[in-house]
Amino acid sequence: MTRTSFSKPPIKDPLFEEVSPSRDTPCYFPLAGGRYEIKPGFIPLGQDLGNGPADAQVFQFDSNFNTYHRVKMRARSESLHKYFQTRDFPPATTAAINRFIIERLLQEHPNRFRMDDAADGPIVLHCAPNGATLRYSQNRISVEENDAKPSHISLFDALACQVQEDLCVICRRPDGTDWLAAVHLCFPSHWAAGDKIGRAFNQVHAPVAGMAGLNRNAKTLVGAMIERDPFVRFSWGLGTDARLNHHPEHPPGVDPVHWTGRSFDPANPRLFLRIERQVIWGFPKHQAALFAIRTYFTSCDSLAPDQQLALAAAIQSMTPASLAYKGLAQSRNQILHWLQERANHP
Repeated sequence: MTRTSFSKPPIKDPLFEEVSPSRDTPCYFPLAGGRYEIKPGFIPLGQDLGNGPADAQVFQFDSNFNTYHRVKMRARSESLHKYFQTRDFPPATTAAINRFIIERLLQEHPNRFRMDDAADGPIVLHCAPNGATLRYSQNRISVEENDAKPSHISLFDALACQVQEDLCVICRRPDGTDWLAAVHLCFPSHWAAGDKIGRAFNQVHAPVAGMAGLNRNAKTLVGAMIERDPFVRFSWGLGTDARLNHHPEHPPGVDPVHWTGRSFDPANPRLFLRIERQVIWGFPKHQAALFAIRTYFTSCDSLAPDQQLALAAAIQSMTPASLAYKGLAQSRNQILHWLQERANHP
């Protein structure tokens, strides 16, 4: 699969900024089988998926970092509470996950992150991608980042703004029940942090068409997330733009139809495969798991003919409920016709 350039509207507001193709972006196509399926799809982290060392990384960086960072900063300035929430996030778990993020950044990207660790002073993390400097101790955090408005309210918030992934944390109680304890979601795909925070895994995923079977095994799945070795899974959808932020609540003054990004126009066809790579890393000692969710876009016009046919077959395999959930119910036939035409006449 190759990534080619595509047109995008010349809108300066980062809320509408689209992700451009880049040669150094990892490339995934999780629907090669031509079926739309709701399943765990756990793949051991590090398994070669065609992207070399990047497939073993929790946090992936590419030349589009500035776009991802601008979108995060713009979302936070619109309403931090809209995109970042916590609920009963245990301090010891928070500290362990913060340490883990820092350690992985230093290990995976030593050319981008450097730490000064003074025995008698605060720890200082230098973040080259956006020039930020994080100074933190047990009781205090100071972040030098010119475009962080409002200021970072926690180390977890600050670290989430140094990566191209969204971050979520699920926790489990001694009685086996679970809840979503933290959501830093500046790149939402039609769901909101405020609707999910504090809810159990099966409640979080109840609106997803086709999830009933997995939700019945929610305890087993959450146990695997916390107790198993780290793994990666993928989900995908379609949109008519390559914009990262598709919060279900459109910003003030923005046309809701334009904001949704699901209005396919056969006369001016723009269609993008939106792929989420979800890395899940368990913390058994703390009965928690971290989700690092990286969003990628591929123009469907740039897919190889066999991939366009696989995508068409996957859409054809969707139930009416799944089509409605993915926002494809109205445009299904038009998209299928366009994909099949593209594949048969490349």
